Amino acid sequence: MTAPGDLLQALFLRLKSDATLSALLGGAGLLERTTDDAAFPYVTCGRTSAFDLDTGADNDADQLVTLHVWSKAYGEEETRLIMDSIKARLSDAALAIGPHGQTRLSLEFAEARYDEDLAVHHGLLRFRAITQENA
Repeated sequence: MTAPGDLLQALFLRLKSDATLSALLGGAGLLERTTDDAAFPYVTCGRTSAFDLDTGADNDADQLVTLHVWSKAYGEEETRLIMDSIKARLSDAALAIGPHGQTRLSLEFAEARYDEDLAVHHGLLRFRAITQENA
């Protein structure tokens, strides 16, 4: 089984190797958790859940991973550019995660909106990660 931490580590390594995304984020904008002094724009990891769609039981072979994009730029163009870069890098990507096998990512949901309470543009990307164990 693939632990959520292993999946997130592989996912972040793939994103960090993308020059376009790094340029959009100013280099250090991929954060596992936000800090009070984080410079905008940045991307954080949100909720990760493991489940079996058929039974509803816990199953680390099928996981949902949510990424959050945060921007204070005027308009949502910056948010959308970052989201597009993440989608291009992760959609239908295959990640090797330790001895467990291969994890394939597919985009399940994407949305960009303005959060008036926080005065930021907020993008959401939810990916399904399905792991096929080595035989």
